[in-house]
Amino acid sequence: RASRWPPRPPAGAPAALASLAATAAPVAVAEPAGALVVATWNVAAINNNPFEYWITRDDGAYNSLMADVQAFVDAPGDRDVAVAEVFTDDMFAELEQILRVVFEATHVEAVASIWKDDLRKRTIVDGFLKDETLGKKRLASMPDRVTNTILQADGSAAMRPAVINCYPNADLGSAASWWKAWKSFMFTTKVAKNADEPAKPVYQLLLPIKRSKYPALTEAEEAASLPLQMVAGAVFDAILVHMMNSVAPETWQPLRQELCSALNAGKGARTSEILEKTYADADVLFLQETASAFAASIKKGALGEAYHVVTPAAADPKRDQNSLVLLSKARFPDASSIKHIDALKDLEDAPVAPGDLVVASANDAAGAPHVFASFHGDTNGLATLPVTDALLAHLAAHGLGDHKLVFGLDANTYAVPRDGYQAAAPYQAHIVEKGLASQYGDAPDIDVKRFSTFNARTYLQPQLNKAVAFADRYTDINVDRNPKDFVLFTKRDFQLVSTNRDNTGGKKYVDDMMFPTLKFPSDHAVTSATLRLVHR
Repeated sequence: RASRWPPRPPAGAPAALASLAATAAPVAVAEPAGALVVATWNVAAINNNPFEYWITRDDGAYNSLMADVQAFVDAPGDRDVAVAEVFTDDMFAELEQILRVVFEATHVEAVASIWKDDLRKRTIVDGFLKDETLGKKRLASMPDRVTNTILQADGSAAMRPAVINCYPNADLGSAASWWKAWKSFMFTTKVAKNADEPAKPVYQLLLPIKRSKYPALTEAEEAASLPLQMVAGAVFDAILVHMMNSVAPETWQPLRQELCSALNAGKGARTSEILEKTYADADVLFLQETASAFAASIKKGALGEAYHVVTPAAADPKRDQNSLVLLSKARFPDASSIKHIDALKDLEDAPVAPGDLVVASANDAAGAPHVFASFHGDTNGLATLPVTDALLAHLAAHGLGDHKLVFGLDANTYAVPRDGYQAAAPYQAHIVEKGLASQYGDAPDIDVKRFSTFNARTYLQPQLNKAVAFADRYTDINVDRNPKDFVLFTKRDFQLVSTNRDNTGGKKYVDDMMFPTLKFPSDHAVTSATLRLVHR
């Protein structure tokens, strides 16, 4: 799909926003009267798994646990036993009996053959966890993604009994206790993700895996992908329970509970606290990857009292990752002036998921018209440049090109250029050519080492091909240490006064600190800017 971009502007559209003001280099001075203070923040961070990223903390127990897990995976030795020694034939027989009731018999028979001839004979680390082909088939990571933590319509969360989430209901200190809880959750527990749909068993949330998207699958595996996901998912969870109870039987569950309290259960509250206290001076806040429950909660709290919370006109309840724009009621008092803009309506096959982009116009207290946009780019950043162009083209074509534009985004751009990824420097040069500037200024060259992310995945997550050894956190290609976040604005309307990054929640950035931390709940820094108004 990326090859179809950039799209052409609608027929008859005027040229998209050209440079109309002299350039100005950023300077750090006192905030001028009437300045616009803005901040952008991807708040998503950890996806329900408290062990997913390396956490910066001075804790011997945590560091010892993660080092032992890494050693288990890197050099298992005689601990790399057969899958059937961890997820036993008796366990498979119980699972097969249930699968024959809920799935098509011929598909279950195919899965039984795969178990007997293949899966049970593999070793748990080299043959299963680290097998690249198995990873490419997504047979273990897909069911984890769907069932790890299920947000329900009533606001509660249903969690699969697993190491890599915050499951609270049973002791996972033995295979027997885990297996009993796992079966009950997958086949007996009913969940309702939408208020207008009846509750259904968890296993019914699984979706078929298609060869068209994951070509490593065989035709037989594609046909039987639903019951095969159940088996692969059970094996994956069993291996992690076995590994954790092998390396740290007394400490891993208390540590997980502590991490969950800080990074998961308390994540929304801490995120709101940072926005309410540290960024109370902001006129505009751009947020990305927010859950619908978070948006609902801030509307009812202090942020909702101080800001108009602009949500996407079309959100995706399944992904539940939405961009928001928060407009200060003091700076933008007239709620009736806030209008959604469908900036991609004239485009076909736009590389944006519902909820990733929100665009709205609003008038400030003086009646000056503005456009604000918040966007979350795809992982490789390939949608960022064409979406930026599409936004500009839409504004120009629909009589909005004269509005003052401010755009906060997680551009997912990268410090080092490589094939298949959007590099940060060419993106900066492109937006400058289009008449925009950023927190880097209005010159085409930028310091790509002003990072806004610094994180790396551990060995306790389903995609081990992305895991990074702690000692390699500065050099491994899978370390996400990049300048990903931007504040863009029309340089005819604004002059950059100052900018800041924050990975502590206190308007301070610590360069060598991986994040999230127990006090900063996101894997993206807050990027803020103070903009002086330019009178035309």
